[in-house]
Amino acid sequence: MAGLCGAVAFSAARWLCRQTPVGLRGRWSGRGYAVGRAESPPTFGFLLDIDGVLVRGHKVIPAALEAFGRLVNSHGELRVPVVFVTNAGNTLQHSKAQELSALLGCKVDPDQVILSHSPMKLFSQHHDKRMLVSGQGPMVENARALGFRDVVTVDELRMAFPVLDMVDLERRPKTTPLLRSDFPAIEGVLLLGEPVRWETSLQLIMDVLLSNGKPGAGLAMAPYPHLPVLASNMDLLWMAEAKMPRFGHGTFLLCLETIYRKLTGKELRYEGLMGKPSILTYQYAEDLIRQQAERRGWAAPIRKLYAVGDNPMSDVYGANLFHQYLQMAKCGKAEEQEAVGLWKQRPSATQSCTSILVCTGVYSSQVLGSTQPSLGGAEPPFHGHRDFSFSPELMQASHIVNDVNEAVQLVFLQEGWAG
Repeated sequence: MAGLCGAVAFSAARWLCRQTPVGLRGRWSGRGYAVGRAESPPTFGFLLDIDGVLVRGHKVIPAALEAFGRLVNSHGELRVPVVFVTNAGNTLQHSKAQELSALLGCKVDPDQVILSHSPMKLFSQHHDKRMLVSGQGPMVENARALGFRDVVTVDELRMAFPVLDMVDLERRPKTTPLLRSDFPAIEGVLLLGEPVRWETSLQLIMDVLLSNGKPGAGLAMAPYPHLPVLASNMDLLWMAEAKMPRFGHGTFLLCLETIYRKLTGKELRYEGLMGKPSILTYQYAEDLIRQQAERRGWAAPIRKLYAVGDNPMSDVYGANLFHQYLQMAKCGKAEEQEAVGLWKQRPSATQSCTSILVCTGVYSSQVLGSTQPSLGGAEPPFHGHRDFSFSPELMQASHIVNDVNEAVQLVFLQEGWAG
């Protein structure tokens, strides 16, 4: 991730002169912006966050239905390419597509959905390794769909070595089991999302890292570098039905990193760290946008991406970071990303990625922990991941609107499309 942090600190970010346009916080008064040919082939596309933008928990946000009333034509087809980019990962891609289809009244295909771990498909050098997988829900199915052929869950590891999990008195073994010597060594760790029993997952992941994949044996000295770790979803917080944000997988990663540093004196390192705000996730989304446009027969290249989200740290920071990357790429200064050599991406036609922040989720003036400035003008606490440097300009959205419907209207207005 060193290259990524270097990109964050790059001084060329001065082009990010961002202020909330006058009037964007009010309600839009009408739908029609008929400027020229409304249905000419689109040269722009949307990257839409899900939680806090389209839904809150399992309830659709009314503005999302209005937005898709504008995005879908009379034949039920999207008028512009749309990809749903979420940091959620404890579900299957096709299940999330079905859920969105039902909620939005618009057919959403699985290849329009990017889960936080979707770019793990690119890390083929680890697909044949025996990997410990952490998370919840259909973890094994997700891991196999990503290309990993030999996975072990935390529960399976606990059953093989019951003396490792000792926090819950009710789950401690009543007798001392025989040590197993036939359990194959683990060769890496997949962190797909927040687990349910954090104390168990933290303990067993640490055991694997400190024992070089042989938790039943243990080592006198922890190996370093440690086994490869691939992680997704760095969100510290996310917004559900509760009034205040909930802990996300980023909070679990923070716990794991802190424990590892406390026990070893060294930093936990990631072979790959994906999900927003990782540039790799946006490159992946850009490629899906291009493929979608090609399938629809839209000949004009997609030049502009509009990323709509509710979290300044993941959605805004990520979109601005990717925009910065695109600007550096024009000058030949962009640094290669984690999966270099594994993914033969076509030359990019995308020229910009514009961040649009909505007020229906994590970002809200009425919510504690919304990453807004505190009283007295002090800087808000940095909720980003350790491997992403604090860059205040990257957390400033190009536009702030009330909801996703206003975001779509704003983009259509700027692009000269009928809304």
